[in-house]
Amino acid sequence: MDFGLVLQTDPPASRVVSLMKRAERNGFTYGWTFDSAVLWQEPFVIYSQILAGTTKLTVGPMVTNPGTRTWEVTASTFATLNDMFGNRTVCGIGRGDSAMRVAGRKPNTLARISEAMKVIRALGSGDEADLGGGTVVRIPWIKEGARLPVWMAAYGPKALKMTGEEADGFILQLADPYLTESMVRAVRDAAVAAGRDPARVTVCVAAPAYVTEDDSPAALAHAREQCRWFGGMVGNHVADLVSKYGADGSVVPQELTDYIKARQGYDYSHHGRSGNPDTQFVPDEIVDRFCLIGPVEKHVGKLNALRALGVDQFAVYDMHDAQEAVIDAYGSHVIPAVNS
Repeated sequence: MDFGLVLQTDPPASRVVSLMKRAERNGFTYGWTFDSAVLWQEPFVIYSQILAGTTKLTVGPMVTNPGTRTWEVTASTFATLNDMFGNRTVCGIGRGDSAMRVAGRKPNTLARISEAMKVIRALGSGDEADLGGGTVVRIPWIKEGARLPVWMAAYGPKALKMTGEEADGFILQLADPYLTESMVRAVRDAAVAAGRDPARVTVCVAAPAYVTEDDSPAALAHAREQCRWFGGMVGNHVADLVSKYGADGSVVPQELTDYIKARQGYDYSHHGRSGNPDTQFVPDEIVDRFCLIGPVEKHVGKLNALRALGVDQFAVYDMHDAQEAVIDAYGSHVIPAVNS
């Protein structure tokens, strides 16, 4: 199993770079960041420094979207990094929850994501692509052998189907084994129906991880409070699904619809941060199911269960008060145990 580290690009950028270097030293092979231009610093600038300071780490956004940058700009940016540092980037893409809403726009449609994935992948790999209206372009300086995989973040049935049909990878932002199993199955079934090899769609589960010394009530309570923000972030996506498909459990799993019933709103100024006041509606059960908290053995057990379901990578959301400690604990204990 590969392991990734996910960070927000809060200033100073030097700390983001330092944590990514620390992650690589501890056996992580991917470095991911949020991408929301108003809320955080520009990630692609920081990727250049991360790549220069590491040797094998693959970097990318979790996730960018097709609305904040034109697609040829996105492709050229990735291709420039790959030309400088080798093929060490991946384009995670989604609807643009925070990036679009904070700027007063609606998240992108699946149709727009579909077109963007095709164009960004083709241009970033040195091939031709139609930018619309018959304008076909190719980036002339991209060398032979360049590649840019595009991984799609998804929850809903149509997005899962499109991921299986079109994406190189599937990003699932929760670590609940029951939901992971059903969503991975949906992606794989869609890949098979489209004539694709489902094994070629990389599966990445991303969620907060918090390693405790023991499983005492006090230790677990603190870990839950540090990770409760994640249930609120996922709740934004679930709320969109409920508004589209309803909350009767026929399309959106009841496990997702039930916990957002007490959700009253969301302030993006606290997005992805521990102590987010808009996430107190998230119950302990959801934190335990969606995240990895507890002693090392609990992390190893859950990761082994996820791997058995077809998960290829676990990406650690590291937004809490123990960033270095979790990176080190994973490097010293968790990653060696899972990959022994």
